[in-house]
Amino acid sequence: MNSFSVLADPVRRRMVELLAEEEAPAGRVGAVIMREFGIGQPAVSNQLRVLRDADVVTAERQGSQRIYRLVPGALDDLTGWVDRYTRMWSQRLDALETELVRDRSQRDPGARRPEAR
Repeated sequence: MNSFSVLADPVRRRMVELLAEEEAPAGRVGAVIMREFGIGQPAVSNQLRVLRDADVVTAERQGSQRIYRLVPGALDDLTGWVDRYTRMWSQRLDALETELVRDRSQRDPGARRPEAR
């Protein structure tokens, strides 16, 4: 399962957000998810299992608890995809800004260039 499939579900996305802040026992993650989404403990366990099976999180037994943490680099494919499109759009928006300034200066030769950011 790729990162897009994993994060397509809002419950799993929220779990990843929680675990990005700090590792947590299943009970703490479950309490937040049950309160925010109104789902039961079996559904929470199922979603945690999906994240484990996708190697997005790991679970370590500590006594009677399972402590969940994000796997470093597990979402790198998503990060790479977003970065690629961010660069593309940034370049295109910069080119659009250049053309708008050029058009404005051709229509009004006294127009000033926008301040540098």
